[in-house]
Amino acid sequence: MMDFTAIDFETATGARNSACSVAVVTIRDGQVADSYYTLIQPPENRYNYFNTQIHGLTKEDTKDAADFAGIWPELEEHLAGQIVVAHNAKFDMGVLRACLSLYGLSAPEFSYCDTLAIARRAWPNLANHKLSTVGAFLNLHFRHHDALEDAKACAAIPIHAGQELSDTSLEALVHHLGIDIKPFGFRRSGLFG
Repeated sequence: MMDFTAIDFETATGARNSACSVAVVTIRDGQVADSYYTLIQPPENRYNYFNTQIHGLTKEDTKDAADFAGIWPELEEHLAGQIVVAHNAKFDMGVLRACLSLYGLSAPEFSYCDTLAIARRAWPNLANHKLSTVGAFLNLHFRHHDALEDAKACAAIPIHAGQELSDTSLEALVHHLGIDIKPFGFRRSGLFG
C-alpha cells in the first residue's frame, strides 16, 4: 500500500525557525485521506521582502495566527509514527528542527525521505528536479509556494513513480531506487540525524 505523509513549510525570512505556514497531506492506499494546513506567526511576526515575493504571505496574514508552539500539538499528530516525504527534505526537516529547538519542544518518532531524490532517480532526464519542473512533467496543476498545494504535488511524486515502476508501497519504491528512509532525529539538548 502506498501510505505516507507529505509535508511542506514556507518561511518568513531566511532563518529556518521562521515558519509562517505548514501543510501536511496524508496518503492512504495511494489516495489523499486527510490534509492539514495552517498559518504560523513567525518570531516577532517578521518577514523579509524576498520570502514574501516567493509565497505572498505577509505579517498581516499571520498577525492573529498562533506561533509554532501553538500549532505543534496538531501538527505532531500528523507526523507521529509516519513516513514523511518532503521535496528537498533537508530544508523542511531543518525548519522543523529549528522551530522545535526555538520553542524547546520534543519531536515524535517518525521517518522521512526526499521526493527530490525519488524524482532524480525515477526521471533522470528532466532538465532539473525542482518541484515546479517535476509537477509540470507529471501534468500537475498547482500553485507553487502555497504549502498545501506543494504538499499535494510532493505527495504525487512517489505515487506516480510507484505506478511507473510497479512498486506498490513507498518502502518498495525507495528500495528499488536506492534511496534511504531516515529517522527524524531531534533532542532538546541538540540536533542529530
